[in-house]
Amino acid sequence: MKKTSILLIILLLICSLNVYAESVEDSNMTMETAIVLDASDMIEAEEYDGQYQNVKLKITSGKYKNEIVDTENQLSSNFAFNIIVKEGDKVVVSIEEIEDGDINVFITDYMRQHYIFYLTIIFILLILLIGRKKGLKSVITLTITVLAILKILLPMMLKGANPIPITIIISIGITVLTIFVVGGINSKSISAILGTSAGVLIAGLIAYFVGSKIKLTGLSSDEAMMLAYIPQEVNFDFRSLLFSGIILGSLGAVMDVGMSISSAIEEIYNANPDITRKDLFDSGMNVGKDIMGTMTNTLILAYTGSTIPMLLLFMAYETSMVKIINLDIIATEVIRSLAGSIGLVLTIPLTAFIASVLINKNKTAVIDKD
Repeated sequence: MKKTSILLIILLLICSLNVYAESVEDSNMTMETAIVLDASDMIEAEEYDGQYQNVKLKITSGKYKNEIVDTENQLSSNFAFNIIVKEGDKVVVSIEEIEDGDINVFITDYMRQHYIFYLTIIFILLILLIGRKKGLKSVITLTITVLAILKILLPMMLKGANPIPITIIISIGITVLTIFVVGGINSKSISAILGTSAGVLIAGLIAYFVGSKIKLTGLSSDEAMMLAYIPQEVNFDFRSLLFSGIILGSLGAVMDVGMSISSAIEEIYNANPDITRKDLFDSGMNVGKDIMGTMTNTLILAYTGSTIPMLLLFMAYETSMVKIINLDIIATEVIRSLAGSIGLVLTIPLTAFIASVLINKNKTAVIDKD
């Protein structure tokens, strides 16, 4: 691996960490980590409906590192929001400074960052180990994608910009950078970029048209409704946010299909330079048909998997199919998965056609030059 490539990936990773650091510094709340030294059994509260634990904590980061504090860990009647701790647990705490240098400490969540960090490192090392130079390029493009979303897309949305055109521009930019870095600047990459961009745009247009006709609100999730109360006081177009998410969500799978088909067509041409444009197109379509079944399943299963608890509720209460299919949240997921899948399917003939034309032009140019 070249030293410049290694330096570039290190720089990009540092930038990613800087994004996290800035988000922490800008927060008005002091959030630190701690370890539980001792925790009592649950005690019934007299002042409110719920229980609590008496917990002794050792703070392990920040200004009060190594200080030992006692706190009351309050538990509500809703177990989904309870953080029940025991000795040895690592937790995230909120620290509030009060008069005379005293502090109030509240347990806010379990500390999960270490395992997330370890898993990320394993993921990167596996990519580098198996992919070697291609793996390094994959890590670079992944880092660029994350930075583009965190540093450009989301901040512009928070400033009130229209999410749809921004997402389209960012998606095309990510596609161009990713494919050129991984595949180089050649006919194969250009074909994949054009096919992917067309497929993603088609998915977005279908989602926008159908979503407008069936009056999707974009407010089917709790997170979307919470955006109405953020301190920036941005008047979001929630429907546009929904369509923006559909475009971005379909990008990865569509890009995969576009690159796979254009690569296959290039390999076929390299093996048989005398092949006709029609045969190249037919070969690309045959490859695409094999990919189509698994990739459409990938999109639909990904969206279905996120709604399993809700689907179980419908089944448990024997909700009628008419009621289910017309719910905003269900219609949203159906449109999301089907629009992305349609864009993916149409990417196959588009990429196959573009790749066969560009390869044929290159072939003609070489013949004329000779």
